Amino acid sequence: VQLVESGGGSVQPGGSLNLSCLALWFPYDVNNRMGWFRQAPGKKREAVAIIQPFGDRKYYTDSFKGRFTISQDDAKNAVYLQMNSLKPEDTAVYYCAAGTSTGFPFRESAYPYWGQGTQVTVS
Repeated sequence: VQLVESGGGSVQPGGSLNLSCLALWFPYDVNNRMGWFRQAPGKKREAVAIIQPFGDRKYYTDSFKGRFTISQDDAKNAVYLQMNSLKPEDTAVYYCAAGTSTGFPFRESAYPYWGQGTQVTVS
């Protein structure tokens, strides 16, 4: 399984970015989940949003609800993160993650596959 991320970059406060993650050779399973975590400088990695394609279930960490939207493209085995109203504190490396699980969606150990990370800078 390989996760290929794109879409990071620099943006001014209030701007938007759309991150993409393409999952290569990720076998289909109804319990597949994909999503985004982020790690800001000097901080622990935190969950942003997770999607379970089967049933189109979406999970968001509370602080991102309303500003960030996760979506999927089943045909491409891809997941996206639309980020609006970006703030300087959103500056971080954003990681795509994929796994198969039915438990707590934000548990990092449930995701054996990770992308290389894409930098988002808001300033």
